[in-house]
Amino acid sequence: MRRAKNRTVKMSITVPLNIFNDLERTLSYTQSRSKFISSAIDEKLNGSEGFSVDEASTKQLMAAILQRDDIDATLKALLLHILSK
Repeated sequence: MRRAKNRTVKMSITVPLNIFNDLERTLSYTQSRSKFISSAIDEKLNGSEGFSVDEASTKQLMAAILQRDDIDATLKALLLHILSK
């Protein structure tokens, strides 16, 4: 039996409901919540900034665009509508 070089451990955390809801809206059905959180922790601990466009889901990209100051009201309304689904 092969052993993983970097074992995983199970952990339980408590987060505010709004962060949990944002995470659920951000990840697609096929994305791993554990992988996303592990990656976020790793980036924070290693001082990485942001995320790579090629690693981001479509919803993450839409949420990032929504935060920009240079989008018009129509695009903002459209993105909010799509992200609320």
